[in-house]
Amino acid sequence: MAMTRKQRRLVLIGGSIGVLAVAVGLVLNALSGSIVFFNSPSDVLTKQIAPGTRIRIGGLVKPGSVQRGTDLKIRFEVTDGEHDIPVRYQGIVPDLFREGQGVVAEGKLEPGHLLDADTVLAKHDERYMPKEVVDALKKSGRWQEGETASAKGVTK
Repeated sequence: MAMTRKQRRLVLIGGSIGVLAVAVGLVLNALSGSIVFFNSPSDVLTKQIAPGTRIRIGGLVKPGSVQRGTDLKIRFEVTDGEHDIPVRYQGIVPDLFREGQGVVAEGKLEPGHLLDADTVLAKHDERYMPKEVVDALKKSGRWQEGETASAKGVTK
């Protein structure tokens, strides 16, 4: 039995939609592990990320860890209350960057879990941190509930 022109067109369209759906499914499945705004220092250590990998880490700037050098070089540690990751950066850090504040650093992971950052973003409260990092900080007792924008006189 020969197919009519309309039937061939419907089979072609149906097949194309099926192939497209499979392709989209495979892409989304492949990306599901890497669609993360950033990792906590604990994530970096538990996932055993290979040196040379480009990553983003988020947490708090560990008090007492900031070391400023010449030529706008700065070293500091990002902590989630459980683990710390040292960060090396050259450039101007944001105005909100200071010890105990939220930070996101993006760059290449070096051997020894040192992040060679090319981007540093400072965050002013928990609204910009993943729930896991806030929970880890609260659990370790390093998170002060009063350290939000509303406590500093800024309305939400």
